[in-house]
Amino acid sequence: MKLEAHIFRIEEQVFKNDKKNNAETLLAQAGHYLDTVTGAVVPPIHPSTTFARNEQGLLYDSDRIYARDQSINTEMAEALLCQLEAGTACKIFASGMAAATALVQTLRPGERIVAPRIMYWSFRSWLETFCAEWGIELAFYHPGDEENLMAVLTAAPTHLLWIETPANPTWEVVDISKAVALAQSAGAQVVVDSTVSTPLLTQPIVLGADFVFHSATKYINGHSDVVAGAIITASEDTRWERLCKIRAQQGGILGPFESWLLLRGMRTMHIRVERSCENALTFARHFEDFPGVIQVIYPGLPSHPHHETAVKQMKGGFGGMLSIRLEGGRERTAHVMGQMKCFVRATSLGGVESLVEHRALVEGEDSPVPDDLLRFSIGIENIQDLIEDLEQAIKE
Repeated sequence: MKLEAHIFRIEEQVFKNDKKNNAETLLAQAGHYLDTVTGAVVPPIHPSTTFARNEQGLLYDSDRIYARDQSINTEMAEALLCQLEAGTACKIFASGMAAATALVQTLRPGERIVAPRIMYWSFRSWLETFCAEWGIELAFYHPGDEENLMAVLTAAPTHLLWIETPANPTWEVVDISKAVALAQSAGAQVVVDSTVSTPLLTQPIVLGADFVFHSATKYINGHSDVVAGAIITASEDTRWERLCKIRAQQGGILGPFESWLLLRGMRTMHIRVERSCENALTFARHFEDFPGVIQVIYPGLPSHPHHETAVKQMKGGFGGMLSIRLEGGRERTAHVMGQMKCFVRATSLGGVESLVEHRALVEGEDSPVPDDLLRFSIGIENIQDLIEDLEQAIKE
C-alpha cells in the first residue's frame, strides 16, 4: 500500500471551528484541534530538526526550514495562547527567563526601562546586572503607588514599562489601564507579567498593554513538569521583530516534546485555575483573623489595599497565590514552614500541588520581602486538608 505524503500546516489543523468559542472550550479542545488526515483529536509530536525540499529545491512549507526557531508543536501552543490573550502574535521560549530577557534585550544602549521594586526575584537580579553592563538605564517604582509610578516614568525619557500584577510575593495589584495611560503619555511601551493572573482572569492587551509575559512553567502548564516562557504582542512592530530575531539567533525556542506537554497542560487550565482561586480565597478568609497571624495578603480580601482594582481587573477569581505574615519573626516563620506536612516546601508556583516558601530565606540578605512572610501557591487539593495543615503548624 502506497502512503501519500501529507504536508502538515498549522493553520489547517488549529481553530477549525469558525464560531468564536469561549476560553474553556478552546482550551479543552486544544484550539479545536483535528487532524484532517487521520481524524486524531490529540496532536502528534514532531521532533524533526529539519524540513525537506522538493525536486526543484523549494521547501514544501515556505515558512519552515530549521527547528531552532520553527517547531510545529510550539506553534500549536503559541496559536492557542495568542487567541486567549487577544494578541496578534506569540512566541514561546525555553523558559520564562529566556522570554523576559529577550524582550529587555530589544532595548538599545542609552534607553530606559522602568520596573517594579517588588517582582520576580531572579528576573530583577538579572535586570540590574544586564542594564548596568549594557548601558541601559533602570529605574524602579513602587507597585500599586500611581503617584510614584508617574514620578519615575516622567523623570527621564522612558522606552519600556514593566508591570507585574499581582506582584510576587506581596501581591500589589497595578491598575493596568491607568499605568498604560501614564506610559503612553511618557512615550513608553508597556509589558505586563500576567503569570499569576493567567489569560483567564486578566487580558492585559485588552486593557491597552503592548506585550504580555508569562512564565508558562506556572499556571499555563500547571503540572510542574515543563519549564517555558511566552511573550504575546498587541502588534508586530519593530520591537517584536527584534524579539523574533533574538529567539531565532539564540535558539531560545521550546522543544517539541515540552511544547506538546505544555499544550496538554493548557487543556485543563480553566479547571485548575478555577479550583486554585476558590481554594485560595477560602484559605485566605480562614486565616485572616487566626491567632498567630499578623496579616494575610490576598487581592480577593476586602482588607487588601488594592482590592477594588483587583475586582475591576481580575475577572473570575483573584488567583491562587497569597502570602501570610506570622508573629515571632524570622525564626518562628521558618519553624512554622518546617512543621507543615501537606504543603510541599519548594520554589515555583501554579502547579496542581500546593507549595510553601519562606521568600526572605530564599532570596537572601538583599531581599525586600519581610522575613516573617510565607508565600503560598494554593493548588487543587481538598481545601480542608490545606487549612488543617497550616493550623497544626502554627500551633506547634
